[in-house]
Amino acid sequence: MKKLIKEKWSQDSYQKYQNSLKNQADSKYREFQKKLTTTRYEILGISVPKLRQIAKQISKTDLFSFFPFCQDDYYEEVLIEGLVIAGLEEENYFWEQFEKFLFKIDNWAICDSFCNSLKIVAKNPQNYFDYFQKLLKKEEPFTIRVGLVTILNFYIKKEYLEMIFQSIDEITSDHYYVNMATSWLLAEMFICYPIETEEYLKKAKINDFTMNKTISKIRDSYRVSKEKKEELLKYKRKGKI
Repeated sequence: MKKLIKEKWSQDSYQKYQNSLKNQADSKYREFQKKLTTTRYEILGISVPKLRQIAKQISKTDLFSFFPFCQDDYYEEVLIEGLVIAGLEEENYFWEQFEKFLFKIDNWAICDSFCNSLKIVAKNPQNYFDYFQKLLKKEEPFTIRVGLVTILNFYIKKEYLEMIFQSIDEITSDHYYVNMATSWLLAEMFICYPIETEEYLKKAKINDFTMNKTISKIRDSYRVSKEKKEELLKYKRKGKI
């Protein structure tokens, strides 16, 4: 069977790719996105479904020649790069690109879309828990958030609960997007494992904002009974929101 030759990238083809992104920009969507996302990158205004389609097409090309040309002029450009990395299945190459990409993540939207798309982690999550657990000990807030959101997507399972609780208690960052991701993770853990998570909340070392936001997120869920929602108010810490 004849081996398929994948399209290689050049400076010229990458420039054409950037131009195609600019041509797809939507000013109304850009203004909407700018209200939701704080980032150092210029936002063009292209929907996530379109970005996923573009990333899928790029994944069919020669990625060894794609990544060296990758720039970070635009928010969408960075997100597409992340989605292409997230789809990699060769382990060594995936981690090489993953480590480089961590430093480009500066907002919740790129972080969360990237984390929930990690194909290699989805296939064999047990192989990588230790790595993401260690990210929670880092100082850079969006690196910590990568760890939290990846754990949320792939590791809310009984065998990981105690290790997750311990790692959350050891987080030292008080960054808003770390606190929000922590509360999101804890809320999902409560929904899946209410007894174990409530036991944790009784003695949790998380800050007041994160505790109260966790309770708020749990109470927003339709998967938690009205009675339990009322009961959880006893864990709310006064004077903080």
